Amino acid sequence: MVLKLLSSHTSIRTYKNKQLSKEEVFELISVAQHAASSHFVQAYSVIWITDELIKKKLGKYSKNPTQMETAGAVFVCCVDFQRLHSAGLMNDTSIVIDTAENVIVGTTDVAIFSQNLAIAAESKGYGICYIGGVRNNPIEISELLNLPTHVFPVFAMTMGIPNEQHEVKPRLPVEAILHENSYDSEKYNTLLPAYDKTMDDYYSTRSSNQKVLNWTKAMTNFLKEPRRTHMKEFLQMKGFTWK
Repeated sequence: MVLKLLSSHTSIRTYKNKQLSKEEVFELISVAQHAASSHFVQAYSVIWITDELIKKKLGKYSKNPTQMETAGAVFVCCVDFQRLHSAGLMNDTSIVIDTAENVIVGTTDVAIFSQNLAIAAESKGYGICYIGGVRNNPIEISELLNLPTHVFPVFAMTMGIPNEQHEVKPRLPVEAILHENSYDSEKYNTLLPAYDKTMDDYYSTRSSNQKVLNWTKAMTNFLKEPRRTHMKEFLQMKGFTWK
């Protein structure tokens, strides 16, 4: 049952008009909190957006207005070392926050927690979508949500009853992901052309938004130039200068 659920994930971008109740949200968040956490720091916080004006502004800043305005619940998932700073002060200690390691730890904590949240939601029949678009305007979103120093948004998650159905995108073959004992880049010469054919067939035959595109071309277009270069300066503003 769990394996089938995990294998059936698709991103949902439009939802039916039904808001999740406070009880449902608290249950899902509580379950998600049982995710693993490095040294149990639990370096994440979630902002649940219920105010319609804030939701509208978040949709504008993240460039995802339809998702935000139709979702049954909207969350902004953040790295949070402010709570840990408070824990240090309770013990008369100023903890060390400004390290690259802490950014990795916090981002990993957010991701593992959020995936637990996604799976919990999908197990109840809800659809979800991760929205990295909150990093399009992180300063404005931080101000909108009153995020203090040492707290920054990583992505948003929309959730609700799906108003659309999509075919599951074919993933890379296991052989492309799994390396035994040492890394093998030579196999990509064979595996990636085959995967391109798989994705080309998927895009050209799926039920909506058909197009001619393969994976290597899509990734090349996506990564050929730097993206969201403002994030370095933003993280420095949030206290992560990595001195």
